[in-house]
Amino acid sequence: IDEKQLQTQCCHSPNDWVEVPSPGRRGWTEVKKRQPRDIILHIFHRVCLPCTLQDRRSVFPSQHTKDKSTGVRCTLCPGEKLLSTAVNSTANLTKHLKGKHANMKLVAQDPRRGNDDMSSPTPNKQLKLHFHHQEVTKQELDKLVVSFIVDEMLPINTVESPTFRKILSKIPTTGDRRPWSDRRTFTGYLDECYLKMEIELKKTFKSLQYVSTTADIWSSHNRSFLGITVHWINPRNLNREKAAIACKRIKGRHTYDVIGFEMEQIHSAFGLSHRITATVTDNGSNFIKAFKMYAPPEPDEEEDEEQDEQGVVFTDVEELLETTEGQFSLPPHFRCASHTATVKCAALWTKATRSTVASEIVDEICGKKIIVPTSTRWNSFHDALSHISDIPAEDLNTLCTGMDIRGPTEREHLFLKEYCSVLKPMTVALDILQGEENCYYGSLLPTLETLMSRTLALQNGLSRMTADLPGVIVQAIKTRFAPVLESREALLDALTLPKFKVREVAAHSSANEKDFFSFGEKKWRRKTSGSELEVHNRFPRVKAVFMKYNTAIPSSAPVERLFSLGGLVLTPRRNRLSDKRFERLLLMRYNHPFCADVE
Repeated sequence: IDEKQLQTQCCHSPNDWVEVPSPGRRGWTEVKKRQPRDIILHIFHRVCLPCTLQDRRSVFPSQHTKDKSTGVRCTLCPGEKLLSTAVNSTANLTKHLKGKHANMKLVAQDPRRGNDDMSSPTPNKQLKLHFHHQEVTKQELDKLVVSFIVDEMLPINTVESPTFRKILSKIPTTGDRRPWSDRRTFTGYLDECYLKMEIELKKTFKSLQYVSTTADIWSSHNRSFLGITVHWINPRNLNREKAAIACKRIKGRHTYDVIGFEMEQIHSAFGLSHRITATVTDNGSNFIKAFKMYAPPEPDEEEDEEQDEQGVVFTDVEELLETTEGQFSLPPHFRCASHTATVKCAALWTKATRSTVASEIVDEICGKKIIVPTSTRWNSFHDALSHISDIPAEDLNTLCTGMDIRGPTEREHLFLKEYCSVLKPMTVALDILQGEENCYYGSLLPTLETLMSRTLALQNGLSRMTADLPGVIVQAIKTRFAPVLESREALLDALTLPKFKVREVAAHSSANEKDFFSFGEKKWRRKTSGSELEVHNRFPRVKAVFMKYNTAIPSSAPVERLFSLGGLVLTPRRNRLSDKRFERLLLMRYNHPFCADVE
């Protein structure tokens, strides 16, 4: 800082400024050897003596003064230790402060305020540190409360709890903080947050060119709901993203026309009617008929030629408005791959589920009930049987004898072991097809081809009991998935996925998926930059095909996960929630990333 600037800020006259040695810069330097003695270099700087002494007077009160030195006592040090310093220099005092009290921050006092503090007693206790609490705004606190209620799936009347209100009162906020008076006021704010989330979803969908959906119907507490989830690929980073747009109450019978009408209304509300590449559902007859009856019309070349020859055709507008047929159309329909595979093999699963021996073995030895297979979660049944088949036959018979139950014979134990080994590739395939983040529709055809080849490869090592099982499974796959195996679009979808084109699996894939897609060939690597899908950025046309045909997913498992979350929201203690309130709470819980972005 310039000396003139310091003098303008000082309240004393220029005559009070003196030259003093600079603390920490005084030293001596040895010159050339031919000189007879060393030279001591002193570096001076000008300071205001009254201000300098006044800054340290509150810390070092004077005890006695001699000719050119004075004795002072440090008020920050315990005891009565005296320090000696020159009258016109504070170097010793500065050195003491830096060495003993480096963490203390001293604030200079204004000399014009007088020396009132000189007479105050010296505190012997350690100085206290005061911390400033950071306050939050009312909007931030309201947003945190909504996230807490929705994410933890708590009752809405939690805001009326005296304990919860007491917690809110202890949080420092800026301005007047008055908690919600009752649950009605809170639900009003909750509706505002839901509308903002809905706007964010529509804004996101508007920027996308292709999306896919999954749909299913779920029943709980004597009520039925139609759930729809949306899936898309982010054009910037090619990551798969998802959101839920409906869990709407369906009253009456679940006929195809009711399902088709409700789905069209939901798609139109979010502006998705012309963006959906495919809708994935289970194999329910009502869904299949709905997509069959309301399939998008195909252009007829013969009718176009006849219309061109006839010229203008007049149509009765009143009759057209009264006709309900063909008022809307649904997007292309894909059957859920996991449902198709498990339903076709239902005859094989039924034999095992009706076996009392298998049920008693799992219940007694594993200490839990038998896992009954379902049409969508068959893997749980396979895991239960695998747990039994992994137990040695001798140990298993010993346990069964001690529990007074009939144990399996060696032939039955061998059957279970071979049965689980043959169906192991099926479980891995279902896990791959029921994924969300890293599963694309292009994975379906390679998964089916690999599943058939791996299943047939196990045929030679089986006994006569299960020797025909691989052939039955492969034939069922060929029959049920004939449209996929012969589809050029499915082949094009697979070709746009780099991991199948170069026969490598991404680093984020699971170990089972890596083993499943290893074709028995020697692996080779090549240098790639970035993630596996970033190679599409160098080929815009391939990227466009990838975005269009791989937006869909091969399974309807995501909407079933939405229903699983709905079961946690619509508990027996909360079954009085209205249909609209339940849907909004569930969608806000599922679409948490979009709610977090709302300000």
